[in-house]
Amino acid sequence: MNNQNTSRRDFLLTGLMAGLAAGCSDKKDPFTAAAEQETVASGEKVKLLSVDGEVVEVDKAFLKPVPETQHIFNKEARRGIPGKKFVMVIDLSRCKNLKKCQQACNHMHHLPSGFNWLKIYPMQEASHTAPYWQPTLCMHCDNPPCVKVCPVDATFKREDGLVLIDNDRCIGCRFCMAACPYNSRVFNWGDPELPADIAAQKYSPETSVPQKKGTVGKCDFCPDMTRRGMLPHCVSACPNGVYFFGDMNEDTVTNGSETFRFSDLIRDKAGYRLMDDLGTKPSVYYLPPVNRNFPFEEGVKMEEEMQAEKNKSSK
Repeated sequence: MNNQNTSRRDFLLTGLMAGLAAGCSDKKDPFTAAAEQETVASGEKVKLLSVDGEVVEVDKAFLKPVPETQHIFNKEARRGIPGKKFVMVIDLSRCKNLKKCQQACNHMHHLPSGFNWLKIYPMQEASHTAPYWQPTLCMHCDNPPCVKVCPVDATFKREDGLVLIDNDRCIGCRFCMAACPYNSRVFNWGDPELPADIAAQKYSPETSVPQKKGTVGKCDFCPDMTRRGMLPHCVSACPNGVYFFGDMNEDTVTNGSETFRFSDLIRDKAGYRLMDDLGTKPSVYYLPPVNRNFPFEEGVKMEEEMQAEKNKSSK
């Protein structure tokens, strides 16, 4: 098994290097030149919203310009990234139910509270076995029943294995929700509360933004991030390294700080897929909750209860 430190972009290193080679020139771009200059704190603070939805203060001098993301046309978004086969591995022994993954997903996709594409369930195999937490999201099946029942081709499967939704086509029939055995889809019963600039955007299957009333939404594996060589938001937000994401064709998955051969990880840790007997062929694998890092009782629920007790004592 290959285990090594890596950056959050290493798992798509080949694609990044190709793009870098195409863009190289003798003249340095302004972003590289700015990064090479020594930065001195200005003392002027700027409030920003983190991926966890928390307000943080950063010195204005340390803010770096970000190049605009290239617009992806609908045809390219539906085709996907050629040569890739994306896969996710979830290590149940590491999950503490902190819900940082869920918060990051909701924040980046502008989902209202309680409208979760990523759900974390308490699980227990039998009365004599220990309970554990199980994150559950869209399985991005290789044989997706949701795609087969959609009458308007709003739900589709890409070349890179991702199953996405085109809300410009979705008519809200909810056939896909009935067909999905993983209960991974949610219905927009009302108009989502969106910032004006987000609401004015044209819907993109690569960002799943903006959501619309009367349509279906679900986990999309953050294809806008993978196209830029970055990890999905749930992977990068998890402080315990629960989620591993990568390319099955390259046989590599990473959580941003650890990298494994996908085949070795699944074989050596007895990886499995949910409801594999249905023949849906999910792209999400689970590692059993053995040698757990945290007791089941620890997590968001306990932290909330402790905060409530603290508030009572302070009154």
